[in-house]
Amino acid sequence: MTWFSIIVSGIVTYFSRMAMVALIDREMLGTKVKEVLNYVPAAVFPAIIFPGVFFNDFGSFVEITDPKIYGAIVALVVGFYSKSVIATIVSGLLSYWFIIFFLLR
Repeated sequence: MTWFSIIVSGIVTYFSRMAMVALIDREMLGTKVKEVLNYVPAAVFPAIIFPGVFFNDFGSFVEITDPKIYGAIVALVVGFYSKSVIATIVSGLLSYWFIIFFLLR
């Protein structure tokens, strides 16, 4: 019964969100709404990333010496200058891995 509930709620959620994307005509939206919707990814992305970088598994803030903070700083600088999402992700991951595998040994 639990799996059935999970699958049904997943299907309902998928179709309710997909309906907004598939059924709304782009010409129905005004130019002001389109301009506002352009800012949604920039507003949502930090809200997703912030807890992963600055909170530990117990919900408290991490120390300044945490390697995730340095990886995020490197990714921020690379993203600012390169304007490339792939370069930002790769540089952040590589710097984080370098710190935890080579500098903290």
